[in-house]
Amino acid sequence: HTWIPMRDGVRLSARLWLPEGSQRHPAVLEYIPYRKRDLYRAYDDIWGKTLAESGIAFVRVDVRGSGDSEGVITDEYSEHELDDGEQIIAWIAAQGWCTGAVGMRGLSWGGINTLQIAARRPPALKAIMPMGCCDNRYTDDAHYIGGALGRTNFQWGVLFKGVMAGPPDPAIVGDAWRSMWQQRLDAAPPILATWLQHQRKDAYWNRGSVSENYSAINIPTYLVSGWNDTYAVPVLRLLEKLNSPAKALVGPWGHTYPNLAAPQGLDWAYEEVRWWRHWLMGEATGIMDEPRLRCFMPSATSSEVQGAALPGRWITETAWPARTRDRRYFLNTGALGEQSVRGAAIIHRDKGVVGSTKPEWLDRPPIEQSHDDQLSTIFDTGPLAADVEILGAPKVRLTLASDTPLANVVLRLNEVGADGKSWLVTWGVLNLTRRDSLAAPTPLEPGRSYTIDIDLRPIAHRFSAGSRIRLSLSEGLWPMIWPSPGNPTFTIASGQSTLSLPVRAPERSPAAFPIPEISGAASPTLYQPSSPDAAGAIRIVNATPAYAYKVAGADSELSSAREEVCEITAGNPLSSKWSHTTRSSWKRGSWDCSIEATYVLTCDAGNFHLEESLQAWSNGESIATIRNATSIPRDLI
Repeated sequence: HTWIPMRDGVRLSARLWLPEGSQRHPAVLEYIPYRKRDLYRAYDDIWGKTLAESGIAFVRVDVRGSGDSEGVITDEYSEHELDDGEQIIAWIAAQGWCTGAVGMRGLSWGGINTLQIAARRPPALKAIMPMGCCDNRYTDDAHYIGGALGRTNFQWGVLFKGVMAGPPDPAIVGDAWRSMWQQRLDAAPPILATWLQHQRKDAYWNRGSVSENYSAINIPTYLVSGWNDTYAVPVLRLLEKLNSPAKALVGPWGHTYPNLAAPQGLDWAYEEVRWWRHWLMGEATGIMDEPRLRCFMPSATSSEVQGAALPGRWITETAWPARTRDRRYFLNTGALGEQSVRGAAIIHRDKGVVGSTKPEWLDRPPIEQSHDDQLSTIFDTGPLAADVEILGAPKVRLTLASDTPLANVVLRLNEVGADGKSWLVTWGVLNLTRRDSLAAPTPLEPGRSYTIDIDLRPIAHRFSAGSRIRLSLSEGLWPMIWPSPGNPTFTIASGQSTLSLPVRAPERSPAAFPIPEISGAASPTLYQPSSPDAAGAIRIVNATPAYAYKVAGADSELSSAREEVCEITAGNPLSSKWSHTTRSSWKRGSWDCSIEATYVLTCDAGNFHLEESLQAWSNGESIATIRNATSIPRDLI
């Protein structure tokens, strides 16, 4: 352990892994608010050892106000955090054991602040590897989904309260731990209310969004994600927009590091070490002679295999966007057709609550889609005469009218097998008040017809010969997104709307894939679609029972538990209610700390009603109870 001093006197807590020998070495930084002392210790130890054995120092730092670092943390990606990041890089470069060349890596938060710090161009930062990251905080970082309010905004927010309010470890900070903890508790803001007060893409979200100026990043960038990770969307957008040397890899996994992915992962040390040795040490590893994009082309969906390895193959592209050709289908009455058939208008009415087969933005994979398809308006092709492979973002152009001024449109692209089962390939959401601008929404004029373009999430997928391609349209996707206040009816002009698929011609011979693959056990969370009871009520409970584990090396015990409840009555969108409670504790001898964070969200036609709380105990004695309740106007959501 070591301390890194900041200009304002705050010290940040760091762990170092240095290669053997007295010579100087390049270094790689990972800088996140997830406790290095205990929570991430095992992973940090593995990666630190891996890099150090490859001649690269590894530096792992707790963000100001988290873990064992001094100060407080009050929001994501603050100016303090980014300023500190620049100072950390300068400190690393100035150490006697460092050559002055620094790289930065990270997943999720660590990938996002890697991009943001790179955009500030600290001189010693020579290359980066952001994984599962985002370039646009409003659209792609767990808050708003196509301009609709996402439940993940609150799932993540209640967990973030635990990040802001967790205690430092007295084994590192000494007797000051209690006053440091109290300082954190006193400073913890009602963060969910803050995020809910910014319902459109405004200056709050633009700060730290590198999409505002991609050209600010001028160093080599290796982008990594998985098709089951929602953050694959910005990773591919970054690959397209960055002007600096850039590569990307997208695998058959979710929101995790490639070496931790199960059941299909990669021996990521092989690839990452080649990247750092090329850019930080000037070694000719050949990594930049290889294709710009490597990605997995599945021939099934993760839902079908339920934890088994996905069938498919690795493919490569020398440029991005990929060289594809559009296959266009028209949305005719009940069918996707290669020719437009003008007929009677297609009417989509509320048939029930759609979304329980795809309830999560990030965590749980979707299940078989027939339940939600029956409540949606569907458009099917006939059985495919041959396999169809797509790579990129399917695009939908909708010509429709709504009878309400506020409405969402949800599109799910499915593959329907010969047995009639429907499997989700990709999806998209748009709050129609944001049809022209996420920053300046405008209500719909009821009855007026609009032509609206919607990009679905980019994906690689092979539709098999004999299966059908299905586009399912609904107004809601609950509980992933909060419902609009009415029950809109859509009128869709038959034969005037289109679906365009980015079809990729299969390569003549398999692409070489040099990265060793690894396999591991996966235990997906299985669940069933939710139907209303006799009174029309739907209640979804997602709970993780309390579990505790010892942290080797820290001699402490961590435990956590959570329970999330989502409730709604069919036909009454104003009855929607989300609530979530998380509990965490840290123990070692007489050091016994615990916290509980909660939120409850309800609404009426004009306002959201939010309650959030944070409680803390030391040795069973309550030391903080912070409750906030507020009503926030709905901003065309």
